[in-house]
Amino acid sequence: EPPIHLQVWSCIQGGLQWLFGCAPRGQLVLLPGRGQRAQWRLRKPELVQPGRHPEHLLQHGQQHRKEWRLWIWPGPGQWLCWQHVWQRGPGPVCPTVCPPGGIHQVTVNGSLLAPLNVELDPEIQKVRAQEREQIKALNNKFASFIDKVRFLEQQNQVLETKWELLQQLDLNNCKNNLEPILEGYISTLRKQLEALSGDRVRLDSGLRSVRDVVEDYKKRYEEEINRRTAAENEFVLLKKDVDAAYANKVELQAKVDSMDQEIKFFKCLYEAEIAQIQSHISDMSVILSMDNNRDLNLDSIIDEVRAQYEEIALKSKAEAEALYQTKFQELQLAAGRHGDDLKNTKNEISELTRLIQRIRSEIENVKKQASNLETAIADAEQRGDNALKDARAKLDELEGALHQAKEELARMLREYQELMSLKLALDMEIATYRKLLESEECRM
Repeated sequence: EPPIHLQVWSCIQGGLQWLFGCAPRGQLVLLPGRGQRAQWRLRKPELVQPGRHPEHLLQHGQQHRKEWRLWIWPGPGQWLCWQHVWQRGPGPVCPTVCPPGGIHQVTVNGSLLAPLNVELDPEIQKVRAQEREQIKALNNKFASFIDKVRFLEQQNQVLETKWELLQQLDLNNCKNNLEPILEGYISTLRKQLEALSGDRVRLDSGLRSVRDVVEDYKKRYEEEINRRTAAENEFVLLKKDVDAAYANKVELQAKVDSMDQEIKFFKCLYEAEIAQIQSHISDMSVILSMDNNRDLNLDSIIDEVRAQYEEIALKSKAEAEALYQTKFQELQLAAGRHGDDLKNTKNEISELTRLIQRIRSEIENVKKQASNLETAIADAEQRGDNALKDARAKLDELEGALHQAKEELARMLREYQELMSLKLALDMEIATYRKLLESEECRM
């Protein structure tokens, strides 16, 4: 750091030693000419004690005396005060510019104003000229202090104006003006929340009704599945019956074929018997014709035999035809009955197939309706949740805005208190400067 320059007027080694010996503990007061005073205070009081030679002090610093100017560099940990401006030498840096306790009031030690028993310096005129220059510099500093006081007074006026504006500002009125708006908005949000709650209740009731419908459709679906299972079982049984009827039909067809063959055989046999009988009759007629010479009357016998054989042949033919017709009718009836049964079975199977297809289509429609209802329910629940979340977010935002407004009000109050504290500090500083100025004017 740069050295601290102290210009000392009418200060000689003996006087400095005398002043140092008479100074209180930890403080050295140098008296320049014309009532000007300089204060030099050390950080460590044990370095300055009454009765010690100043050279002991100079061991902790450095000096250079030229043209009656004393150049002093503070040593490590030493503090130097000149016109209430604090600086220190090399060593640990102080965290603040001002010393602890603020600016000390300048006091005048009356004992130090007594004339000193020292010899007059032959260059007193030169020293007085230097003192005049020092007075001019001090006057300039005094003018700067006056400017600073005026600036502080202006700041005080600004703070007073701010204080009046803050007093004129009706915070309670602003709060009362904001509260109805916020309450109205909160009431609107509450109404929206109630409407959403009503919609949710309505949607819950609709969901319950839809679930009941779905349960009903599920029950019907299960019943249709049971019916389908029963129909399939019945179809299996009917298929077994149809297979049995078809096997019976095949068996009856085989019987019909065998009977046709028997009928053909009987026809052939009948024709053979007829042919044999006719040949026998022709033989007999031949024989009879050969025996006509004997004058036998065989016409009646032949007619009778012929009539008997014809009657037997007619009876056999009638019986065979009757048996054939009977068997044929029975087979036709059985085939027709089995054909009707088969046709009925086919009709029932086709009806069951159509019923199964219709039930399947209804089941698919019910599934689609159930999926659509579930999707609608999920969408409604999502919309309700989103609306509820939005309402809660808006409510939280309003609460945050209200809390922020309260914090802003508290911050304004704190700023007001800080401004009041600053105003009081400035008033105290202005009063201190006024006292200093008055004391300087009185002394001048």
